[in-house]
Amino acid sequence: MSDAGARLDLVLLWHMHQPDYRDAGSGRYLMPWVYLHALKDYADMAAHVERHPGVRCTFNFVPILLEQLEDYVAQFDLGRIRDPLLRLLQVPDLDRIEPAERRLILDSCFHSNHDSMLQPYPQYRRLHELFRLLDGQDRRGFDYLSGAYLADLLTWYHLVWVGETERRSDPLFGRLMAKGSGFVHGDRLQLFDAIGVIMRRLLGRYRALAADGRVELSSTPHAHPIGPLLLDFKAAHDTLPDARLPRAPTYPGGADRVRWHLHEAVSTHERCFGAPPAGLWPAEGAISQPFVEEVAAAGLKWSASSESVLANSLGSPGWSQAERRAALYRPWCAPGQSMPLLFRDERLSDLIGFEYSKWHGRDAAAHFIAELESIAAEASAGETPLVLVALDGENAWEYYPYNGFYFFEELYSALEAHPAIRTRTVSEALAQPGRTPRQLPRLSAGSWVMGTLSTWIGEEDKNRAWDLLVEAKQAWDEAVADERFTPERIEAARRQLAACESSDWFWWLGSYNPAHAVDRFERLYRRNLRRLYELIGRPAPVALNRPLSQGHGRPEAGGAMRRAAPSA
Repeated sequence: MSDAGARLDLVLLWHMHQPDYRDAGSGRYLMPWVYLHALKDYADMAAHVERHPGVRCTFNFVPILLEQLEDYVAQFDLGRIRDPLLRLLQVPDLDRIEPAERRLILDSCFHSNHDSMLQPYPQYRRLHELFRLLDGQDRRGFDYLSGAYLADLLTWYHLVWVGETERRSDPLFGRLMAKGSGFVHGDRLQLFDAIGVIMRRLLGRYRALAADGRVELSSTPHAHPIGPLLLDFKAAHDTLPDARLPRAPTYPGGADRVRWHLHEAVSTHERCFGAPPAGLWPAEGAISQPFVEEVAAAGLKWSASSESVLANSLGSPGWSQAERRAALYRPWCAPGQSMPLLFRDERLSDLIGFEYSKWHGRDAAAHFIAELESIAAEASAGETPLVLVALDGENAWEYYPYNGFYFFEELYSALEAHPAIRTRTVSEALAQPGRTPRQLPRLSAGSWVMGTLSTWIGEEDKNRAWDLLVEAKQAWDEAVADERFTPERIEAARRQLAACESSDWFWWLGSYNPAHAVDRFERLYRRNLRRLYELIGRPAPVALNRPLSQGHGRPEAGGAMRRAAPSA
């Protein structure tokens, strides 16, 4: 560093989130992403910190994800698997499964980033080549694929979703990958049991890291709703005054719903980790003045968002480098509030999320460290910048070789050894001397996606989804007053309403997403709404029988969807 006295505090915040994939009636999992990301990403991210005791960071777990992780452990413990793809590992003879189960294997087991999770494995690649040959001619050709093909495909898919650290610690995975083909029932059972071990240990590893003070565990409103929009649709106009809004003027009872999501978040977090969260990462980093007031009233000690939101709040959306440097690397608070707000460095966060996967791990780590050194060197005399790097902690790594193992090894080793850069948890960083928050002149509503709320409202499909939710909420409000319903039935309906309020349904309704993903998520959204009507004893609107997307969405380009937070 050019200035020997320059210092910098770095906060790494890794956000872990999946929506509720369970069928509301049966509990059957409709998508496998919770357990697959647990095997690959949640396990690896814990292991990277375990290997580097000098690194501090903050992990953010969405409560609805925690509930599903607990549910998977219960499935293993009880021996009753409700995830159909996972369950098929246990089936002895895959020649005798139902046609729908064959389709599930064939439709699911190539969903990954092919460059890093398929191409490196010749046996798995050959399975894909045969699949493409049959798929390109006539899907009826799939009928000729044997149970042996399905067994190899199912096994390989789960093997490539096992995290790199788990592969290195359990020789079973190496043995199976070396075998390559001809996987028998015993192989699949061993793989199934190993998955159970990873799932059972997972949350305990994070609890232990938190107990040692090496990580801070934060929360998010329970089902990951966009709090500013539950409170006021017009929040979208803060940054896009001409944005079209839903027909309904507002979401009925939105403040009560935000309070419920916050209360349940604290309760779930305390049950899972043994202590309430100190801070809150809002769903999609979306904040507004009314929302942060609710967060503070719920007893949370800090919250955060993104750089574009700060720039909009300061009236400097096109701010200079000097303005950015002076404003971004310190805590703020909303007008009339004292709860600290941090704003993430979008460029550094996006380098990890989108760019460094193309670099050699050592070069990426060196570049990141150099960027931090530059920030420290340019700080005012006596000032220690507080840099927040916050991003999706699960989806970026499949774009890295070896699931990011070597990138994290280089980065965390360099951070441990650096004489002037200190990694801290959010609470540690805020407790440092001289970190009193400055008050913003106003707080502009926005998110970590371009600083706006346009990802969740404004397009025709998204607005239509909001209007359907408003209609369902009105029906729910009427049902709550009906004395015929038991408290248990009302509570089940309340939780179903929360699932419908998740941000994900609105996110996926967008022309920027693959058409097949848009279709799957909007069908799951309509299914959730229909279940809510069932629970409150009301007929579902006919509109729920029609797709919301109306054919929108881009053609699939191959590989997996990248669910992360791009900046402008």
